[in-house]
Amino acid sequence: QVQLVESGGGLVQAGGSLTLACATSGSIFSANFMGWYRQAPGKQRDFVAQITRGGTTNYANSVKGRFTISRSIAKNTVYLQMDNLNPEDTAVYYCNANYVTKEYWGQGTQVTVSS
Repeated sequence: QVQLVESGGGLVQAGGSLTLACATSGSIFSANFMGWYRQAPGKQRDFVAQITRGGTTNYANSVKGRFTISRSIAKNTVYLQMDNLNPEDTAVYYCNANYVTKEYWGQGTQVTVSS
């Protein structure tokens, strides 16, 4: 069982920045990929960004150029640097770890962007 713990959420004004962190109890290097998703009130959970085992990154079009996913293999932690935030980015952000046979989710961290 792998546990994921997100941190770094909070309230920020439009145009501001936040950095989320996802600490895992498992090896992130063993995962096929680590990702971030978000869910706004009344909406489905959407893909935000992912980083593969080889280090390749992918982003949703809505965050491309503003968000950056990175990782520390030594710390088993994945980060999401979010810049130029806007109110549409308000959501609960979830960390995801995809292994060969299972995937895991964190409990989520709230990000609120005020206009």
